[in-house]
Amino acid sequence: MRRRAWTLICAALAIALPAGAARAQVSDVAVKAAFIPKFARYVTWPASAPGQADRELVICVIGDDPFGAMLNQAAAGQTVDGKTLVVKRLSSSAEASDCAIAFVDGPHTGEKLAALGHRPVLTVTDARTSPQRGVIHFVIVDGRVRFFIDNAQAQARGLTISSRLLALAIGVNQK
Repeated sequence: MRRRAWTLICAALAIALPAGAARAQVSDVAVKAAFIPKFARYVTWPASAPGQADRELVICVIGDDPFGAMLNQAAAGQTVDGKTLVVKRLSSSAEASDCAIAFVDGPHTGEKLAALGHRPVLTVTDARTSPQRGVIHFVIVDGRVRFFIDNAQAQARGLTISSRLLALAIGVNQK
């Protein structure tokens, strides 16, 4: 009987409280900021890629920056294969010579992606701001952050994406 009463009280509180108060939700921007540094663990860059001999793995934000300090916080103290993750903000793709990962956002996303050419850069885009797709493309499905992976594009860039990351994607382009 006690258990049933407790269940009814919890249910009543959940109905009475606003959705935000009933449970704290992390914003989709914060989730994306957390994902980006994690992607680095599941990608292999060619040995000839810029920065591969360096002690830093550079994550660039090209164009609009929806993350603010969140991306820096997510990357802080992280290392991948002995390389420290570093975040840089760039106004154009022309400045992206040492980027291993590039989040491309804002107006003219397609042009920014095209300017990167087939360089070995893991490009990341967001469906909320552009239909243009990078190697990884964030979407919101049923209120959750998910992503597509264009593995064909990754291979054209000389990148190898782990099957573990491919398995997490809601769709993978292999052609």
